[in-house]
Amino acid sequence: MTVRLGVNPIAWSNDDMPELGGETPLEVCLAEGKAAGFDGFELGNKFPRDPDALRPILERHGLALVSGWYSAGLLERTVEEEIAAVQPHLRLLKAMGCSVMVVAETTGCIHGSRGVPLSKRPTLAPSQWAEFGRRMTAFGDYLREQGTPLAYHYHMGTVVETPDEIDRFAEMTGDSVGILLDTGHLTFAGGNPMDVIGKWGHRINHVHCKDVRADVLQRARQSDSSFLDAVIDGVFTVPGDGCVDFPAVLRGLKTVGYAGRWLVIEAEQDPAKAHPLTYVTMGRRHLSALVAETGL
Repeated sequence: MTVRLGVNPIAWSNDDMPELGGETPLEVCLAEGKAAGFDGFELGNKFPRDPDALRPILERHGLALVSGWYSAGLLERTVEEEIAAVQPHLRLLKAMGCSVMVVAETTGCIHGSRGVPLSKRPTLAPSQWAEFGRRMTAFGDYLREQGTPLAYHYHMGTVVETPDEIDRFAEMTGDSVGILLDTGHLTFAGGNPMDVIGKWGHRINHVHCKDVRADVLQRARQSDSSFLDAVIDGVFTVPGDGCVDFPAVLRGLKTVGYAGRWLVIEAEQDPAKAHPLTYVTMGRRHLSALVAETGL
Protein backbone atom coordinates (compact mmCIF):
# COMPACT_ATOMS: atom_id res chain seq x y z
CA MET A 1 0.00 0.00 0.00
CA THR A 2 1.27 3.44 -0.92
CA VAL A 3 -1.67 5.18 0.78
CA ARG A 4 -2.57 4.79 4.44
CA LEU A 5 -6.07 4.29 5.77
CA GLY A 6 -7.37 6.72 8.36
CA VAL A 7 -10.69 7.35 10.05
CA ASN A 8 -12.58 10.35 11.34
CA PRO A 9 -13.90 10.19 14.94
CA ILE A 10 -17.28 11.43 13.67
CA ALA A 11 -18.37 7.78 13.55
CA TRP A 12 -18.18 7.76 17.35
CA SER A 13 -18.75 11.38 18.33
CA ASN A 14 -20.26 14.06 16.07
CA ASP A 15 -18.69 17.53 15.87
CA ASP A 16 -21.71 19.29 14.35
CA MET A 17 -24.11 17.71 16.82
CA PRO A 18 -22.15 16.91 20.01
CA GLU A 19 -25.03 15.05 21.64
CA LEU A 20 -24.47 12.24 19.13
CA GLY A 21 -21.88 10.12 20.89
CA GLY A 22 -21.18 12.79 23.43
CA GLU A 23 -20.77 10.21 26.18
CA THR A 24 -18.12 8.20 24.31
CA PRO A 25 -14.59 8.83 25.67
CA LEU A 26 -11.78 9.65 23.28
CA GLU A 27 -9.88 6.57 24.46
CA VAL A 28 -12.73 4.35 23.23
CA CYS A 29 -12.65 5.98 19.78
CA LEU A 30 -8.90 5.54 19.48
CA ALA A 31 -8.79 1.98 20.81
CA GLU A 32 -11.60 0.85 18.52
CA GLY A 33 -10.11 2.63 15.52
CA LYS A 34 -6.81 0.87 16.09
CA ALA A 35 -8.60 -2.45 16.58
CA ALA A 36 -10.34 -1.93 13.24
CA GLY A 37 -6.92 -1.60 11.59
CA PHE A 38 -6.57 2.12 10.93
CA ASP A 39 -3.23 3.93 10.90
CA GLY A 40 -4.46 7.35 11.94
CA PHE A 41 -7.29 9.67 12.97
CA GLU A 42 -8.42 13.09 11.92
CA LEU A 43 -9.17 15.57 14.70
CA GLY A 44 -12.47 15.65 16.58
CA ASN A 45 -13.91 17.79 19.34
CA LYS A 46 -12.55 15.55 22.12
CA PHE A 47 -8.92 15.74 20.99
CA PRO A 48 -6.48 17.95 22.93
CA ARG A 49 -5.25 20.82 20.76
CA ASP A 50 -1.85 21.00 22.43
CA PRO A 51 0.67 18.76 20.60
CA ASP A 52 2.45 17.97 23.86
CA ALA A 53 -0.82 16.60 25.22
CA LEU A 54 -2.04 14.93 22.02
CA ARG A 55 1.18 13.23 20.90
CA PRO A 56 1.50 10.76 23.81
CA ILE A 57 -2.18 9.85 23.56
CA LEU A 58 -1.88 8.91 19.90
CA GLU A 59 1.49 7.23 20.41
CA ARG A 60 -0.02 5.04 23.12
CA HIS A 61 -2.41 3.67 20.52
CA GLY A 62 0.13 3.55 17.68
CA LEU A 63 -1.79 6.13 15.66
CA ALA A 64 -0.87 9.17 13.57
CA LEU A 65 -2.76 12.44 13.30
CA VAL A 66 -4.00 12.64 9.70
CA SER A 67 -5.29 16.22 9.58
CA GLY A 68 -8.01 18.42 11.02
CA TRP A 69 -10.84 20.65 9.81
CA TYR A 70 -10.39 24.42 9.77
CA SER A 71 -13.37 26.77 9.33
CA ALA A 72 -12.26 29.63 7.10
CA GLY A 73 -14.03 32.99 6.88
CA LEU A 74 -12.43 34.55 3.83
CA LEU A 75 -15.72 36.01 2.62
CA GLU A 76 -15.57 38.30 5.66
CA ARG A 77 -11.88 38.34 6.65
CA THR A 78 -8.79 39.53 4.85
CA VAL A 79 -6.06 37.04 4.01
CA GLU A 80 -3.92 38.58 6.74
CA GLU A 81 -6.71 38.13 9.29
CA GLU A 82 -7.19 34.51 8.20
CA ILE A 83 -3.49 33.80 8.52
CA ALA A 84 -3.54 35.22 12.05
CA ALA A 85 -6.64 33.19 12.96
CA VAL A 86 -5.23 29.88 11.69
CA GLN A 87 -2.03 29.97 13.76
CA PRO A 88 -3.06 27.70 16.68
CA HIS A 89 -4.47 25.07 14.30
CA LEU A 90 -1.48 25.32 11.99
CA ARG A 91 0.98 24.92 14.86
CA LEU A 92 -0.81 21.75 15.96
CA LEU A 93 -0.89 20.18 12.50
CA LYS A 94 2.75 21.06 11.79
CA ALA A 95 3.90 19.69 15.14
CA MET A 96 2.02 16.44 14.47
CA GLY A 97 3.45 16.01 10.98
CA CYS A 98 0.16 16.35 9.07
CA SER A 99 0.47 16.38 5.29
CA VAL A 100 -2.53 18.67 4.61
CA MET A 101 -4.95 21.02 6.34
CA VAL A 102 -8.65 20.42 5.66
CA VAL A 103 -10.22 23.83 4.99
CA ALA A 104 -13.81 24.84 4.27
CA GLU A 105 -15.28 28.31 3.83
CA THR A 106 -17.98 28.47 6.49
CA THR A 107 -19.27 32.05 6.28
CA GLY A 108 -23.06 31.80 6.63
CA CYS A 109 -22.96 28.00 6.62
CA ILE A 110 -26.01 26.03 7.80
CA HIS A 111 -24.74 22.45 7.99
CA GLY A 112 -24.63 22.65 11.78
CA SER A 113 -28.18 24.03 12.12
CA ARG A 114 -30.65 21.21 12.45
CA GLY A 115 -33.73 23.33 11.87
CA VAL A 116 -32.54 24.95 8.64
CA PRO A 117 -33.29 23.19 5.32
CA LEU A 118 -30.45 22.84 2.86
CA SER A 119 -32.29 25.07 0.37
CA LYS A 120 -31.48 27.99 2.70
CA ARG A 121 -27.72 27.62 2.40
CA PRO A 122 -25.59 30.60 1.39
CA THR A 123 -24.52 31.04 -2.23
CA LEU A 124 -22.09 33.36 -3.95
CA ALA A 125 -23.09 36.03 -6.43
CA PRO A 126 -21.20 35.88 -9.75
CA SER A 127 -19.32 39.02 -8.77
CA GLN A 128 -17.95 37.40 -5.57
CA TRP A 129 -16.14 34.43 -7.07
CA ALA A 130 -13.01 36.15 -8.34
CA GLU A 131 -12.16 37.85 -5.04
CA PHE A 132 -13.03 34.71 -3.06
CA GLY A 133 -10.72 32.70 -5.30
CA ARG A 134 -7.94 35.27 -4.97
CA ARG A 135 -8.13 35.21 -1.17
CA MET A 136 -8.28 31.42 -0.96
CA THR A 137 -5.31 31.13 -3.31
CA ALA A 138 -3.28 33.55 -1.20
CA PHE A 139 -4.20 31.54 1.89
CA GLY A 140 -3.24 28.35 0.04
CA ASP A 141 0.09 29.89 -0.96
CA TYR A 142 0.81 30.64 2.70
CA LEU A 143 -0.12 27.15 3.90
CA ARG A 144 2.00 25.54 1.18
CA GLU A 145 4.97 27.65 2.28
CA GLN A 146 4.37 26.38 5.82
CA GLY A 147 4.52 22.76 4.62
CA THR A 148 0.87 21.99 5.34
CA PRO A 149 -0.95 22.40 2.00
CA LEU A 150 -4.60 23.38 1.85
CA ALA A 151 -7.12 20.62 1.01
CA TYR A 152 -10.42 22.35 0.25
CA HIS A 153 -13.51 20.55 1.58
CA TYR A 154 -16.65 21.35 -0.41
CA HIS A 155 -19.54 20.60 1.94
CA MET A 156 -23.31 20.49 2.06
CA GLY A 157 -24.77 23.70 3.49
CA THR A 158 -21.84 25.90 2.47
CA VAL A 159 -21.02 28.21 -0.45
CA VAL A 160 -19.15 25.44 -2.32
CA GLU A 161 -21.52 22.49 -2.51
CA THR A 162 -22.67 21.58 -6.04
CA PRO A 163 -20.63 20.17 -8.94
CA ASP A 164 -20.88 23.52 -10.76
CA GLU A 165 -19.64 25.37 -7.66
CA ILE A 166 -16.74 22.94 -7.27
CA ASP A 167 -15.75 23.60 -10.89
CA ARG A 168 -16.05 27.36 -10.42
CA PHE A 169 -14.05 27.22 -7.21
CA ALA A 170 -11.27 25.20 -8.84
CA GLU A 171 -11.21 27.54 -11.84
CA MET A 172 -10.94 30.60 -9.59
CA THR A 173 -8.15 29.24 -7.38
CA GLY A 174 -4.52 28.38 -8.05
CA ASP A 175 -2.64 25.12 -7.69
CA SER A 176 -1.78 25.85 -4.04
CA VAL A 177 -5.44 25.14 -3.27
CA GLY A 178 -5.81 21.38 -3.26
CA ILE A 179 -9.19 19.70 -3.65
CA LEU A 180 -10.41 17.26 -1.03
CA LEU A 181 -12.45 14.55 -2.77
CA ASP A 182 -15.39 13.77 -0.50
CA THR A 183 -17.46 11.05 -2.16
CA GLY A 184 -20.40 11.47 0.22
CA HIS A 185 -20.91 15.21 0.00
CA LEU A 186 -20.46 15.13 -3.77
CA THR A 187 -23.07 12.40 -4.19
CA PHE A 188 -25.46 14.21 -1.83
CA ALA A 189 -25.09 17.35 -3.97
CA GLY A 190 -25.97 15.45 -7.14
CA GLY A 191 -22.44 14.97 -8.43
CA ASN A 192 -20.32 12.04 -9.54
CA PRO A 193 -16.88 11.51 -7.98
CA MET A 194 -15.53 10.33 -11.33
CA ASP A 195 -16.29 13.72 -12.88
CA VAL A 196 -14.27 15.55 -10.23
CA ILE A 197 -11.43 13.04 -10.56
CA GLY A 198 -11.49 13.47 -14.33
CA LYS A 199 -11.46 17.29 -14.23
CA TRP A 200 -9.45 18.01 -11.12
CA GLY A 201 -7.53 14.83 -10.33
CA HIS A 202 -4.23 16.71 -10.47
CA ARG A 203 -5.48 18.95 -7.64
CA ILE A 204 -6.84 16.20 -5.34
CA ASN A 205 -4.58 15.94 -2.29
CA HIS A 206 -6.86 14.31 0.29
CA VAL A 207 -9.83 11.94 0.18
CA HIS A 208 -12.81 11.37 2.49
CA CYS A 209 -14.53 8.08 1.80
CA LYS A 210 -18.23 8.21 2.62
CA ASP A 211 -20.91 6.03 1.10
CA VAL A 212 -24.51 7.16 0.62
CA ARG A 213 -27.81 5.35 1.16
CA ALA A 214 -29.79 6.22 -1.96
CA ASP A 215 -33.22 5.81 -0.39
CA VAL A 216 -32.37 8.14 2.50
CA LEU A 217 -30.89 10.66 0.08
CA GLN A 218 -34.09 10.64 -1.94
CA ARG A 219 -36.14 11.33 1.20
CA ALA A 220 -33.83 14.15 2.21
CA ARG A 221 -34.12 15.80 -1.18
CA GLN A 222 -37.89 15.41 -1.36
CA SER A 223 -38.41 16.87 2.11
CA ASP A 224 -35.75 19.60 1.79
CA SER A 225 -34.16 18.23 4.92
CA SER A 226 -31.58 19.96 7.03
CA PHE A 227 -28.11 18.44 6.77
CA LEU A 228 -28.15 17.10 10.33
CA ASP A 229 -31.60 15.56 9.94
CA ALA A 230 -30.33 13.71 6.88
CA VAL A 231 -27.32 12.50 8.86
CA ILE A 232 -29.51 11.27 11.71
CA ASP A 233 -31.77 9.57 9.19
CA GLY A 234 -28.71 7.68 7.91
CA VAL A 235 -27.83 9.32 4.59
CA PHE A 236 -24.13 8.49 5.06
CA THR A 237 -22.48 5.16 5.74
CA VAL A 238 -19.12 3.44 5.26
CA PRO A 239 -17.65 2.38 1.91
CA GLY A 240 -19.37 -0.70 0.53
CA ASP A 241 -22.69 -0.07 2.27
CA GLY A 242 -24.27 2.38 -0.17
CA CYS A 243 -24.51 3.53 -3.77
CA VAL A 244 -21.06 5.06 -4.36
CA ASP A 245 -18.93 3.10 -6.84
CA PHE A 246 -15.74 2.86 -4.79
CA PRO A 247 -13.98 0.43 -7.14
CA ALA A 248 -14.31 3.06 -9.89
CA VAL A 249 -13.22 5.86 -7.52
CA LEU A 250 -10.02 4.06 -6.53
CA ARG A 251 -9.25 3.10 -10.11
CA GLY A 252 -9.74 6.75 -11.07
CA LEU A 253 -7.42 7.95 -8.31
CA LYS A 254 -4.83 5.43 -9.45
CA THR A 255 -5.13 6.64 -13.04
CA VAL A 256 -4.54 10.29 -12.15
CA GLY A 257 -1.66 9.41 -9.85
CA TYR A 258 -3.24 10.42 -6.55
CA ALA A 259 -0.35 11.77 -4.52
CA GLY A 260 -2.08 12.20 -1.14
CA ARG A 261 -0.94 10.11 1.80
CA TRP A 262 -4.34 9.10 3.11
CA LEU A 263 -7.78 7.71 2.39
CA VAL A 264 -10.02 8.58 5.34
CA ILE A 265 -13.26 6.82 6.17
CA GLU A 266 -15.72 9.41 7.44
CA ALA A 267 -18.92 7.57 8.31
CA GLU A 268 -21.06 10.36 9.74
CA GLN A 269 -23.88 8.45 11.44
CA ASP A 270 -25.83 8.32 14.69
CA PRO A 271 -23.70 5.93 16.79
CA ALA A 272 -26.85 4.78 18.62
CA LYS A 273 -28.13 3.41 15.29
CA ALA A 274 -24.86 2.42 13.63
CA HIS A 275 -22.43 0.73 16.03
CA PRO A 276 -19.14 2.56 15.33
CA LEU A 277 -16.69 -0.33 15.61
CA THR A 278 -18.90 -2.59 13.49
CA TYR A 279 -19.27 -0.04 10.73
CA VAL A 280 -15.71 1.31 10.56
CA THR A 281 -14.38 -2.26 10.54
CA MET A 282 -16.70 -3.12 7.67
CA GLY A 283 -15.67 0.02 5.79
CA ARG A 284 -11.96 -0.55 6.30
CA ARG A 285 -12.14 -4.13 5.06
CA HIS A 286 -13.93 -3.00 1.91
CA LEU A 287 -11.56 -0.11 1.27
CA SER A 288 -8.35 -2.00 2.03
CA ALA A 289 -9.35 -4.76 -0.38
CA LEU A 290 -9.88 -2.17 -3.12
CA VAL A 291 -6.54 -0.49 -2.35
CA ALA A 292 -4.81 -3.85 -2.69
CA GLU A 293 -6.70 -4.62 -5.90
CA THR A 294 -5.91 -1.28 -7.56
CA GLY A 295 -2.39 -0.90 -6.18
CA LEU A 296 -3.19 2.63 -5.07
